[in-house]
Parts: sequence; structure tokens; C-alpha cells
Amino acid sequence: MSEVSSLKKGKLSPEKESMIKASTEAAEKESAEVLEANASSKKKKGKRQVLRGQAHIQCTYNNTMVMLSDAQGGILAWSSSGLLGFKGAKKSTPYAATQVVADVTEKVRKYQLKEVEVFVKGVGSGREAAVRALANNGFELLLIKDVTPIAHNGCRPRRPRRV
Repeated sequence: MSEVSSLKKGKLSPEKESMIKASTEAAEKESAEVLEANASSKKKKGKRQVLRGQAHIQCTYNNTMVMLSDAQGGILAWSSSGLLGFKGAKKSTPYAATQVVADVTEKVRKYQLKEVEVFVKGVGSGREAAVRALANNGFELLLIKDVTPIAHNGCRPRRPRRV
């Protein structure tokens, strides 16, 4: 208790001052060594290269979404027409679908993706345009599969749209 009060007043014996200095210097050296060890233990990540992947295209009446993934399904990049700034009815147009594919292609350039299996879901107007845009952006299409869910007389369907 008396040491704490003497610390506040600035009155310490020379022996205690030297002990405090030595302990702080040792603690600083230890922390520097730990930081250096942590920095050296981290391995530099190499660039991930994915040559074959999957393209999931979802075209609804209101939007178009494109996701590019590796063969196991881990997403590499994604984009949608709403993300690109299209509003309202323009989001579901074929032009918006081509712009979405161009955006996703630019994001995935760093992985050097070449071959793509395409899975198309939905009934929107951007379906064919998105697939065509993938082919035009340098991807080799290995497979084009329609995975649109079809009801087998399960739930009652929505009312038809009045256009």
C-alpha cells in the first residue's frame, strides 16, 4: 500500500526503480517476440485457381440473379439486376440479364474460371439472354440444365396475374 502511495508521489528508492524498469523492458521484449512469431507463422495464401465451376441463374418475373460457384457449390461471385441499379420493370429485361452476367464475369476473373455448368431456375425473360451472355464472355458451357421447380398437384397455385 505504501509503495502505491509512493508511486503516486514520485518517491521511489533507486533499487525499486531499476526493478520496475527491468520488468517493463522484459515485458516489451516478450511482446515483440510474440508479435514477430505470429507474423512469421501466418502463411501467405496463394491465389485460388478454379478452372471448372457452376453458374446458377435465377430469373423471376421481377429480377435476375446470377451466382458463380466452384464445383462443390462455394460461391465465388454473385450479382443481380437490382444490385446494378436497375429499377422496377427494367430489372427483369434481357438487357439487365446480360449486364448482370458481365458484372459477375468481371468479379470472377481472378479465379481464372473457364468451364461452367449452367443451372437455370425460373420463368423470367432473362433466361436465354443470361446463358448467351455467359457463352459470349469466354466461358465454355459444359451443361445447361433447367432446375425450375414444378408442382405435382401439391399446394394450390397462385391466382393468375391480370395484365
